Amino acid sequence: MPRKTSLFLVQFLLLVLVLSCDSKLVFDQYQSLPNQWNKDEIISFKIKAPDTTNNYNLFVNIRNNKDYKYNNLFLITALEYPNGKTFIDTLEYKMAAPDGTLLGEGFTDVKENKLWYKGHKDAFRFKEEGVYTFSVQQAMRKYGEVSGIDNLQGITEVGFRVENK
Repeated sequence: MPRKTSLFLVQFLLLVLVLSCDSKLVFDQYQSLPNQWNKDEIISFKIKAPDTTNNYNLFVNIRNNKDYKYNNLFLITALEYPNGKTFIDTLEYKMAAPDGTLLGEGFTDVKENKLWYKGHKDAFRFKEEGVYTFSVQQAMRKYGEVSGIDNLQGITEVGFRVENK
């Protein structure tokens, strides 16, 4: 291999390595969906508390594609502590601009949205040692209708992320 080519290859690999490092990352996991999310499907993640002294940021990560046709997303979330105590929230996130352009990161029709869950206003601390369970399900409804959307189209993956503050 010519010296110039090998030097380029080494530089490229170093760049990929540097860009892939994420010093804040504590936990990051996804679960795939078949391009739709049934209203009864609860997605859960288990995480062992990293420690009980530091503060963390918690995120819900959503990957969606052009089949997602709403400007917002309603989620029902639950965080179960090791002692069984559970905190349940109904959250709303903006997913599209007023002109219908999907928000999020990505160059193709697949967008990734890193949505705040805990830590953005008040610091989040894992107060108990042990395993926490984060659960999420979609709670979307069409305007003026009481019953939920059975199968929400366009959601391809749901994730949960924990970062050092």
